[in-house]
Amino acid sequence: QVQLVESGGGLVQAGGSVRVSCVASGRIYSINSWGWYRKAPGKQRELIAVMSNGETTNYGDSVKGRFTISIDNAKKSVYLQMTSLTPEDTAVYYCNSRIRTSIHSSASEYWGQGTQVTVSS
Repeated sequence: QVQLVESGGGLVQAGGSVRVSCVASGRIYSINSWGWYRKAPGKQRELIAVMSNGETTNYGDSVKGRFTISIDNAKKSVYLQMTSLTPEDTAVYYCNSRIRTSIHSSASEYWGQGTQVTVSS
């Protein structure tokens, strides 16, 4: 079984910065991709950033130039550095990963439980 656990976030003032982290544990053969999504009340889930094969990155239009995704393969972790935050960035942030649990398996998608980021004006 694979688990993704997020940490970080919390309350931050507009214009500030915060970093959220996510670590994968369990039976992991390889990690194909990492991603961050967010869900704000009354809004659909939104792609924030995806990193594939350890290097190819894509960002949502609303966060380009402000947010940065990075990974630490040795720690099986992904990070999201968020800067120039606005109240519109307030949401629950979810970690996502496509992971193979063995050499014989295809990648499956896993999600963390989410971490709240609240930006005050």
